[in-house]
Amino acid sequence: MLEIASPDLSSPQFKANPHPFYARLREEAPVWRTTLPDKRRAWLVTRYKDVAGVLKDDGFAKDPLNAQDPEQRAEAPWVPGFLKPLERNMLDVDEPDHRRLRTLVSKAFTPRLIERLRGRIEAICQELLDAMERKGRAELVSDYALPLPATVIAELLGIPAGDHRKFHRWSNRIVSISSGRDVWRALPAALAFVRYLRRMTKLRRVLPEDDLISALVQAEEAGDRLSQDELLAMSFLLLVAGHETTVNLIASGTLALIEHPEQLENLKADPQLIKPAVEELLRYTSPVEIATERYAREDLEVSKTEVPRGELVLAVLGSANRDEQYFEDPDALDLARHPNKHLAFGRGGVHHCLGAPLARMEGQIAITALLRRFPDMNLAVTSESMRWRRGLFLRGLGRLPLEF
Repeated sequence: MLEIASPDLSSPQFKANPHPFYARLREEAPVWRTTLPDKRRAWLVTRYKDVAGVLKDDGFAKDPLNAQDPEQRAEAPWVPGFLKPLERNMLDVDEPDHRRLRTLVSKAFTPRLIERLRGRIEAICQELLDAMERKGRAELVSDYALPLPATVIAELLGIPAGDHRKFHRWSNRIVSISSGRDVWRALPAALAFVRYLRRMTKLRRVLPEDDLISALVQAEEAGDRLSQDELLAMSFLLLVAGHETTVNLIASGTLALIEHPEQLENLKADPQLIKPAVEELLRYTSPVEIATERYAREDLEVSKTEVPRGELVLAVLGSANRDEQYFEDPDALDLARHPNKHLAFGRGGVHHCLGAPLARMEGQIAITALLRRFPDMNLAVTSESMRWRRGLFLRGLGRLPLEF
């Protein structure tokens, strides 16, 4: 096994520019075993072909109970009892439970529902841009990239406006977990989150409204319904996944455009370019850097490397999206790139992202509105001083100060 020193994959310093390290892995050790910050051992899969294969291969389980022996399960990080229900979400279960949950949720989270949100998304963008214009400056994450998708998903679920901010505080603390110490720091936020969602789902069983939590409560397929724990897990997943990735797309995408002025000018000259532009920004920035956990159901071979049964496998989307064997000039930003079969939302398999259409629409509307309002925006600090958020799976900016 090739000796490569492992960086802290969750650190802000690594997040600032992970691509040279991933390029080395693709070249020298495309399936590479490392120790994560939380002390778990994991295999990083970094080439496009292998990543796409892992995402679709039923030989990899989402639920460790379907892959690991008792000794391996004993090494798993401790999870407080009150958080156990959150493990019953679509990301962490296998067939047939995954198909059952996805079918029920799809009845509520429909393309028609998402398209209905277009006008509301446009209105929220204008309100936020008005506030930024009045101030004469902006910190794009807290002023725009965060409140837009956080407001959309919270309104969609039926969360009162006064509670939106604390929801992001809770989810930010939770998605930043990368070590045992982080778990302890996040416990108060996680407990508050769970208690709040339990109250909401119980209330909607008695007093349903025109929102997604009520629709999830009422969703039924062949006499089947979501249990209380499944409702809790699904609401949690939608709230966290429903805005964290879009925050990263808008903020990191804006930074990428500013850092590539010729591409920015192309987009300003031709606003119709926004759809392929967002696809390229998804590829280039990879808001979800690493796909969620998978476990080998048996001894499996990936790219001539044997992964033993029960071991954790992490498909690195951010590396696959820069694979020089698949993309021409992958480190260049090309808003007109075609074809562009990136893996930012996964590809194929049953676990592809249910919320991808909403994230795409929010990104297209938000970036178009931002450029129309502030065509001469620029960084208020240097690129090198940007602060990236800690976390293993997501890659996003903590702050993006702009002047215009």
